[in-house]
Amino acid sequence: MREMVAFGKKLKERQIQEWQGYYINYKLMKKRVKQYAQHIEQGTQDRQYVLKDFSQMLDNQIEKTVLFLLEQQGHLASRIVQLGDQQGDAQQEAEISKISEQREAYRTVGEDLLKLLYFIEINAVGLRKILKKFDKRFGYRFTDYYVKTRANHPYSQLQQVYKHVGIGAVVGALSRNLHELQDRQGSYLPIYDHPTLPLQDPVIDSIRAAMDRLTHSTNFLDFLGQHALIMQEELQLPAPSDQKVDDEKYHFMSLLLNLANTFLYMVNTYIIVPTADDYSMQLGAAPTVCGIVIGAMAVAQVFSSVYFSAWSNKSYFRPLVFSSIILFLGNAMYALAYDLNSIWILLIGRLCCGFGSARAVNRRYISDCVPLNIRMQASAGFVSASALGMACGPALAGLLQTNFKIYKITFNQDTLPGWVMMFAWLIYSIWLWISFVEPSREFEEDHTTSQSNAVDSSALEKGLRQPLMISSEDKKDEDADQDYDDSEEASEESHLPANSIGSAYRLLTPSVKVQLLIYFMLKYVMEILLSESSVITTYYFNWTTSTVAIFLAGLGLTVLPVNIIVGNYISNIFDDRQILLASEIMVLVGILSAFHVIIPYSELQYICSGLLMFVSAEVLEGINLSLLSRVMSSRLSRGTYNGGLLSTEAGTIARVIADATITLTGYMGVSRLLNMTLLPSLFICIGSIIATCYTYNSLY
Repeated sequence: MREMVAFGKKLKERQIQEWQGYYINYKLMKKRVKQYAQHIEQGTQDRQYVLKDFSQMLDNQIEKTVLFLLEQQGHLASRIVQLGDQQGDAQQEAEISKISEQREAYRTVGEDLLKLLYFIEINAVGLRKILKKFDKRFGYRFTDYYVKTRANHPYSQLQQVYKHVGIGAVVGALSRNLHELQDRQGSYLPIYDHPTLPLQDPVIDSIRAAMDRLTHSTNFLDFLGQHALIMQEELQLPAPSDQKVDDEKYHFMSLLLNLANTFLYMVNTYIIVPTADDYSMQLGAAPTVCGIVIGAMAVAQVFSSVYFSAWSNKSYFRPLVFSSIILFLGNAMYALAYDLNSIWILLIGRLCCGFGSARAVNRRYISDCVPLNIRMQASAGFVSASALGMACGPALAGLLQTNFKIYKITFNQDTLPGWVMMFAWLIYSIWLWISFVEPSREFEEDHTTSQSNAVDSSALEKGLRQPLMISSEDKKDEDADQDYDDSEEASEESHLPANSIGSAYRLLTPSVKVQLLIYFMLKYVMEILLSESSVITTYYFNWTTSTVAIFLAGLGLTVLPVNIIVGNYISNIFDDRQILLASEIMVLVGILSAFHVIIPYSELQYICSGLLMFVSAEVLEGINLSLLSRVMSSRLSRGTYNGGLLSTEAGTIARVIADATITLTGYMGVSRLLNMTLLPSLFICIGSIIATCYTYNSLY
């Protein structure tokens, strides 16, 4: 909340007075949207006229901004050319003072370039917001039309706002010249010949960060961190006071404990997958009851995500302690169910494990207590811990192949996962109690007054409105539009977090809903593949528990390499929406290739189709959440009902339904299990592809 209130203030502070006439006039366009709505209601204008008129207005606004942008690029380029001529003379004379002056001159150009990048970013954000507002008012189809007709046109000015190809040359020239002026033991090394040598200059670092935000360029850590859906604010430059508060609240060991909780929970989730069918049969149930056994944890997580997210508003330590205790008890019950010969004890134990899911706390700790400058790395750590736990769980199960008794308590491949995790949570609880530091809440209390004042003054700031205004003229028009601003605009841009599931749902645009559907689909497909793997491979190939464990661990180990490839290369070559659609199609191909038709079902077919489904779903998850974090309302970045909670709920519900599908389909016979569980995956995947095509241009 503190960062969101400061967000509007920082935008106001960054506006450049002499450039105000060249910003996109967000206020004017917002008022025009209101007028269109009134005219349509009165019948004085039709939708076709509104479409054309507003398109022309947007074209004019974008053209004004782009021409100014090109003019400023030219000025910067001219200054760099002049400095280049002076640089040659300075290097020939090799005077330290002149070289130092050259550096400062280039840095001054860099600071002006940084202002221009912020100018572009503010206009890009404003353009996205006015398109979203128009869609919200008139049926969500204008963005699709406008992007489709403008984005790919050879004379597209929209591309200049979002892609700004020309400015990259200015950035490159500035970086190269500063790099050559950097003294490296008496030699000047060109940046192109020695790309691995870093340029230590804060101006260049800031420029690169701004360029990456504008182009959505990623590296492995950025892409991996986006999986956590810990939403990053646009124009992420915290004020010094905000950074101080973050530093005071941050504690490395506490972050490490949160990541350890994430890792252990994922191990706990998947350690039983290779043996759940055998355990069910040992207790007198059908092997497909493994679906309920595995899914019981997800059922409880649907509810635990909400109360843990709410609890983390007040504390992080207490919910983590509660989580550890519940998971300790749940695993003990899971292990004891064998000797008690009770499937119900087994299921209750798994439900307890689900009620101990503190992933919402882990995510909220990173979002609230980790400074912005390392938040993406912490988010990547969260995702890496999850991926590693997913791989280690089945692998550990494959190692627990033994059978002995101690005082009538059985230790075998079915019960040892419970005993091992019970012991792991005991050790974790002790570590947590000794090392965790509860972040101080005094900082948030100190900011309460300033937050309320900021909310009260929202009529003056209105999020992005102020820097996008041409001027503060025409007070009467502003007053006349006040009722509209206070109702619709305040609800959209006041940055207050959603206070209920209903209010969070109302903030979801059709494109966001489609992306949540995609997330549901990929989690459903992955859960079907993983949860029924033991039953399917035993029926068709007579795989042992160790073989199933190796297969599942192998799938889990693909997560990080796949994200390295996509994050460093693929996402920087293709648009996210292109990768999104291509990944969905590959998931569909994997599903189709997994069906058992007339020919005998082979291990090669199962492994290849499973690998294709899993890897494609992993790529899809990263790209989908990357897009989701950009198009989702900033009001969903904090509070109990945040974007991370919504995505977690969508994925968890998908897992519950998938596991229930396995158990229900099992009553039709194991021979039909594979095809009957793949059919829903097929239909949901096709539906998500159609929905993606429908909202494709709104993802621009």
